[in-house]
Amino acid sequence: MEKTIVSTKKAPAALGPYSQAVKVGDLLFTSGQIPLDPATGELVVDDIKKATERSMENLRAVLDEAGTSFDKVVKAVIFLKDMNDFASVNEVYGKYFTSNPPARSCVQVAKLPKDVPIEIELVVAL
Repeated sequence: MEKTIVSTKKAPAALGPYSQAVKVGDLLFTSGQIPLDPATGELVVDDIKKATERSMENLRAVLDEAGTSFDKVVKAVIFLKDMNDFASVNEVYGKYFTSNPPARSCVQVAKLPKDVPIEIELVVAL
């Protein structure tokens, strides 16, 4: 099965040897997106709601480049630095999935790249 790399300058460039997303068959797998503003290179870390929104907007840019949208997402994984942020993250995350939300996992981790508070990855049915 052929794999196609998805890349856009409207989302942060990869911080290592990986792609922003990969299409395989009828599926799209995104890499995790952190709250890094691609326009300024600045991290959004002081407010978990703003950090969540930035991560989701980075994902939107990747989905747009792949020709898809949030309504096609079947699985999301959220990595949190602090599980106490769960309710605030849900508040923002829920605005992107207003009906038929995807399956989701949310876990607290010891540390994320660049010491950010959140990272989100998606699996999309194309």
